[in-house]
Amino acid sequence: MSQPAFDFGDDELVDDAGNPTYTVAELGEAINDNLRRGFRDGVWVRGEITGWHDRGNHAYFTLADDGDAKAVVSVQFFANARMRLRPMLRKHRLRFADGMKVRIFGFLDYYAPNGRIGLKMTGLDPRYTLGDIAQSRDAVLRRLVAEGLLDANGRRPLSALPLRLGVVTSVGTAAWHDFRDEVERSGVGFHLRVVDVRVQGAEATTMIAAAVATLSRLDGLDALVVIRGGGARNELAVFDAESIARAIAAAPVPVLTGLGHEVDRSIADEVAHTAAKTPTACARTLIDRVTSTCAGAEETWRAVNRRAVAVLDDRRVDLGERAHRIARRTHAAVERADERLGVRLERLGREAPAVLERADRRLADRRRALLDRAERGVAVATAGTDLLAARLAAVDPAVQLARGWSITRRTDGSVVRHIGDLSIGDTVITTLVDGTVASDVRDIRQHDTPTSDHPADGGTDHHARTRESDDG
Repeated sequence: MSQPAFDFGDDELVDDAGNPTYTVAELGEAINDNLRRGFRDGVWVRGEITGWHDRGNHAYFTLADDGDAKAVVSVQFFANARMRLRPMLRKHRLRFADGMKVRIFGFLDYYAPNGRIGLKMTGLDPRYTLGDIAQSRDAVLRRLVAEGLLDANGRRPLSALPLRLGVVTSVGTAAWHDFRDEVERSGVGFHLRVVDVRVQGAEATTMIAAAVATLSRLDGLDALVVIRGGGARNELAVFDAESIARAIAAAPVPVLTGLGHEVDRSIADEVAHTAAKTPTACARTLIDRVTSTCAGAEETWRAVNRRAVAVLDDRRVDLGERAHRIARRTHAAVERADERLGVRLERLGREAPAVLERADRRLADRRRALLDRAERGVAVATAGTDLLAARLAAVDPAVQLARGWSITRRTDGSVVRHIGDLSIGDTVITTLVDGTVASDVRDIRQHDTPTSDHPADGGTDHHARTRESDDG
């Protein structure tokens, strides 16, 4: 394949002083020369650290505008600068981490191998970071105070025996081990429900607030505990988060904090019921409360026991005196009763024969009266029985049948008293003095006026036309 040829004339130079052509390396040097001249004294830049990572003794990160990841600059933080700034960071208790707001000083540099302009960091303004933390903290405190949440959890009554605890911490850290070891050494029977969370980094705020809310929904807990070990001030600023403060304020039981820093108080400490300086101190607070309550209960029991013994001694003496008085009075009463009994026995011996004689006479009189009354009663009853027998004989159906009367019944045994009791086709049974006749009803007729000899009860004559059956 042939290359196209361009003929610019043999006398035209490739380079000239007014319009030079650079190699890539020469361009990089030129950019650096201009950067050094334009920013000879260095430059201050503020932003938020993202993508922090260590590479040996050096560190690299990106500095971005707040909330705008498009405006970024790469930063190199070399070992010599890190070593020089370490005392200042330790003094202000700061530690670089993602999300940290910083104002840093450095020198711009074009790195030809990757074609990027970066900032070589050599200085830090700690007041900017601390001011941002303080400003954010003050804003959260103002909102909590305005809503009355700052002391909401502090008004929760702490149980005298807070044995069932919900713990929010990073399991495996020194803070967790210190708390747990202190609790175990106490010999108190604490029951712990632990939620493992991150206590620093981007996810820490969400996890801690969610853990407090989760434990708040459990029944039977006496208190919640939020603990972490010591750390840099900007790392501990996680516990200045409004979401954590609101979760603590809304907890239905007291929340105790042991956040491992003795100089500052986080917003979580301010909102909590009790704030201890360290996880160990937090555990000791709970242990002391339980042991104090138990000691108080023991002392109360001893006081009750002493009082009970004294009262029983007093009652024992009083009871002995009363027993002696009762015994004396009982002997006297028994003696008096014996005297009265002797007098009454003597009187009974004199009066008993006369009383028995009078009783015998009254018994004989009543026996005679009872016999007379019984005889009269039997006579009257016999006469009444005879009269009833005569009446019964007069109405005996057999007697009436013998006189020519009959009794008509339906097949179910019910007596037919009126023609309304029958229907055409019904079968009736007629009882006569010497037998029965079965008939089928063929005709029913109603008399205008009943005849004088129509029986009033116990039967009916046959004004209904019937057909006798063969078994009649």
